[in-house]
Amino acid sequence: MTKTLTSHQALRYNRQILLADFDLDRQEILLNARVLIVGVGGLGCPAAQYLVASGVGEVTLNDLDQVALSNLQRQILFTEQDIGRNKAEVAVNRLQQLNRHCQLAAISTQLNESVLEKLIAEQDLVLDCTDNLATRNLINRVCVKQRKPLVCAAAIRMEGQLFSYVPSQQSACYHCLSQFFGEQQLSCVESGILAPVVGTMGLMQALEAIKILTQCGDYGNGKLQLFDGKRGQWQQIQVPRNPRCDVCQQHET
Repeated sequence: MTKTLTSHQALRYNRQILLADFDLDRQEILLNARVLIVGVGGLGCPAAQYLVASGVGEVTLNDLDQVALSNLQRQILFTEQDIGRNKAEVAVNRLQQLNRHCQLAAISTQLNESVLEKLIAEQDLVLDCTDNLATRNLINRVCVKQRKPLVCAAAIRMEGQLFSYVPSQQSACYHCLSQFFGEQQLSCVESGILAPVVGTMGLMQALEAIKILTQCGDYGNGKLQLFDGKRGQWQQIQVPRNPRCDVCQQHET
């Protein structure tokens, strides 16, 4: 059943509703939206906070890892008291305090392809906040098969990237992009990460997700956005759709 904004919610989201390109209709779209966030780390924490604060109606968070001391530098939903606890469960508890109107769920187990297919079928959009190529390609494959929008981000050192797959645009999928590189040999563990850089990319994921859900502004369309935190610069690259991609060509045909 479609939910409508209460007077209390209209007051809460007043600053968004005031936007000429947003208004009540788009706020109600958010209220009825369902989003899955895979990975509740440096990307997933800020992305989840802003989606929940902005009024997304249902958010499911998946992460099987436990909070570690080294996470606290950038994973801003967690505190020292959370060390050793599951990230998804801790995040849900924090986010419930932020917005009681948001329906939240935590999944603290590894998602195989069949489970992921069933879960993504129930969503309106997926955020990939993971940190390895195999998982990213799996999530992309399921999203393409289910024709669900996908927002991916990554960050390492002082650099970040953002890419979205929007089925209706008939543009490149993440696999069209990932064919140009292999699994990174170095991670944040070896190379490091500046906290605000990964936070910036998580916030950009939330912004992109809201624009896709509400069809507000420019989004997706095969653009790879690159962020250079050291120089404070953004760059956009158009990713061509691979006519021989064994993911989007197979499923969309």
